Amino acid sequence: MKIIVDAMGGDNAPREIVLGAIKASEETDLQITLIGKQQLIDPILKEEKCNRITVVDAQEVISNDESPVAAIRKKKDSSIVKGLNLLKNLQADAMVSAGSTGALMAGGLFILGRFEGVDRPAISTLIPTKKRPVLLLDVGANSEVKPKNLVQFALMGSIFAKEILQIENPRVGLLNIGTEEEKGSLVIKTAYSLLKDINKLNFAGNVEARDFFSTDADVVVCDGFTGNVFIKTVEGFGMYIFDRMKQEIKKKITYSLGALLLMPALKAVKSSMDYSEYGGAMFLGLNGVLIKCHGSSDRFAICNGIKAAKTFVQLDVNNKMKKILEITDGGEI
Repeated sequence: MKIIVDAMGGDNAPREIVLGAIKASEETDLQITLIGKQQLIDPILKEEKCNRITVVDAQEVISNDESPVAAIRKKKDSSIVKGLNLLKNLQADAMVSAGSTGALMAGGLFILGRFEGVDRPAISTLIPTKKRPVLLLDVGANSEVKPKNLVQFALMGSIFAKEILQIENPRVGLLNIGTEEEKGSLVIKTAYSLLKDINKLNFAGNVEARDFFSTDADVVVCDGFTGNVFIKTVEGFGMYIFDRMKQEIKKKITYSLGALLLMPALKAVKSSMDYSEYGGAMFLGLNGVLIKCHGSSDRFAICNGIKAAKTFVQLDVNNKMKKILEITDGGEI
């Protein structure tokens, strides 16, 4: 199996990306190809005495502050564009990147294309909760959606949960401002009405944000703006809590002694909230396995992202989605 890794994407590129690819090559039987500035990648591979990884030179880099569509059209020699073209031409089975989400989305649409009948691909990610990880989508690809887009997200998320998370009959919830059916915007209320009438979907109703971490749902759907704000708020609040705990612990020696006893438990909680453990977010609805890792990913997160890509390919998730999705008349569900 061949996996492409964008060596130039993310805050810690290229070093941490290359080291993550090396780690994955040592722990799996994957054929890994790094795409990026060869003059920066080769010295790291040489330093690590790694000859298991191939390199495709790409001299351009798409940054987060560029217009995604313009960058994809103009920067043909960028690591993202070259990687997606290799994926499209079946020269690789999957691609992993910690680069610009917007550029990956635009490139995915223009180069890979979307499933027939799926209007808007979505970015999905696993969020740790009290009971088990919950799949949330969309978390950034679509700031505005129509009711049928939310229905498509729900169907794709349900298939993902069944195939990847091994949940026999996944419960799907709709992120909303209340649990009552009449709550929310017109888009949300219409989506609720559509979702509850789909026999193949185990619709669990609305899920409030405050109940997300104790929900019985296995999948929760929303528009990309709401999802992105939600996960960044959770991430920021988690960092705030741990920083405050450190500050308070330092105030008294008795607190410090107590913290030593609690250290294993605190580490376990922190580990459960670590994004690097979940291997990145998958773009659902694109004709290709494309994994987006966190922008600040280190070598461990990149390695897990590569392993996640391997799992998605092995389980043939995309083709199963194409077969199960109920498509009629121009993509209307």
